[in-house]
Amino acid sequence: MPTLTINGVSLEFEKGQSIIDIALKNGIEIPHYCYHPALSVPANCRICLAEISQPNPKTGQLELIPKLMPTCHTAAAEGMVVTTESVKAIANQKAVMELLLINHPVDCAVCDQAGECKLQDYSHEIGRGESRFDEDKIKNPKKDVGPHVLLYSDRCIMCTRCVRFTEEVTKTGELLVEGRGGTEMIDVFPGVPLDNELSGNVVDLCPVGALLDKDFLFQQRVWFLKQTASVDGLTASGDNIWIDHHDGRVYRVKPRENPAVNQWWITDEVRYGWKFVHSDARLTMPAIRGAAPLDVARPDAAWREATARAALTMREGAKGGRLALLASPMLSCEDAWALARAVLAVDPCALLGVGPVPISGVDRTLAGGFTISAEKAPNARGVRRVLDAMAKMTPSRTTGPALDAGAFLAALTASGAGTVVATGNYPSDWVTDEMFRALSTRRLVLIDTLSTRLTPLAEVVLPSATWIEKDGCFENRSGRVQCFSRAVAPVECARSETEIGIALHSHSTGVAHAGARSAAALRAAMRGTAGLEAVAAAVDAPAATVSRASDMPRVSLSAIS
Repeated sequence: MPTLTINGVSLEFEKGQSIIDIALKNGIEIPHYCYHPALSVPANCRICLAEISQPNPKTGQLELIPKLMPTCHTAAAEGMVVTTESVKAIANQKAVMELLLINHPVDCAVCDQAGECKLQDYSHEIGRGESRFDEDKIKNPKKDVGPHVLLYSDRCIMCTRCVRFTEEVTKTGELLVEGRGGTEMIDVFPGVPLDNELSGNVVDLCPVGALLDKDFLFQQRVWFLKQTASVDGLTASGDNIWIDHHDGRVYRVKPRENPAVNQWWITDEVRYGWKFVHSDARLTMPAIRGAAPLDVARPDAAWREATARAALTMREGAKGGRLALLASPMLSCEDAWALARAVLAVDPCALLGVGPVPISGVDRTLAGGFTISAEKAPNARGVRRVLDAMAKMTPSRTTGPALDAGAFLAALTASGAGTVVATGNYPSDWVTDEMFRALSTRRLVLIDTLSTRLTPLAEVVLPSATWIEKDGCFENRSGRVQCFSRAVAPVECARSETEIGIALHSHSTGVAHAGARSAAALRAAMRGTAGLEAVAAAVDAPAATVSRASDMPRVSLSAIS
């Protein structure tokens, strides 16, 4: 492969790659604002200029190009030598920073972008200690440009990333550049708000504090937040995400780059759809119908009593007829495996079904290749895969593989199933009229996150954890199996379906579960099940949780006094 040298480091590259692309992929930071690998390259911020020498094709001798060149717009060539650390290159970086800060309000103390702002970072690294500009600053207004986004025009550096995103990725074109020179600014077309399905991505694209998320505005300083790698738990896309949280509370969800799945983007549905995690409608304590409320102060005892009663209900149901399991497509593969194992241990011929899979419209692929999923369940394929594999492991079964929700409800009566273990875990009410009629006439063990009209009818209610509150893996619409990590602890006394399934299995069989209950341990246990090789072995594992800290020194007040 051809090679070039950037700041003294020899690097290989592929033909057609730009200098800045090679540098960033190899961990070499070149200051930049307008460049983004998914967008066109206008080369308008000029801070990435570098000194470049390249071999003369006739003599083979290195010759310095007399002017600074934009690394974002210059293709790499064999033998090229690039430096962004020369006196001339650094002088240009300082000049660009000085010009960008002339009209900037320098309001970092109240800006949501503080702590992850490129203008702030480069100002600290290469900026001047004080401004030489003595004239009045141009003041631009704050604008409400859409349902999710605010534009602070006086912070904008005109990198145009947001404009190019709406023109090239979403093809909706709501944003434009108006004016010239010092009065140039970003705006929306009259009567056309920034309201496409990916609108929140412009906040991630903005390298400064010009475009801000209304939902996150003034909520938390970013250096207090921890980032946990996760996967979209609301749709079948499998989009890779970061969950930003602090002290057990989620504050925002941002895209995590994965070129093979979601590139750099997520939909607004995924970005804002997690709010039910902290909903007042969450189920937080196990409950037994007709019994006194369980003791909140003794959660372990409450869970033992509730799971013992649920296991008893399952055993009685199996003696008097057929047992049934309705496993939600919102569950992880590990959850489905643990619950199916518990149910099949009581009734090997139990009826198995996958809960309703919400569909909205059709899949739509945008110009850049990003696909908006119409299927609003993260793991319908994974849950079905697990249930089918578990069914095949039971030779004495008289029923076939897992049924979809409609066929499951129809089969309840035909099979004589009088007791149902049903799971929800949807972000909203999932109980249709047909579902209510079918389940309300049977003994019901309900495992769910939100209260629904089935909750008061269930013989036992076991509160479960959302995907943000547990570990596991999902299989997306293209068959890709991906892990996700727990970001925050489950609310109050809620527990994952994996833990619930293990407890039910122990109570039903009298065999105590030995070993770890982690998702990784369950995947190891699933390796012996034919059909689950993709779940047990071919798993895309996420990065670890990332903690960020402020670089501002902390001083003890007692030391000052």
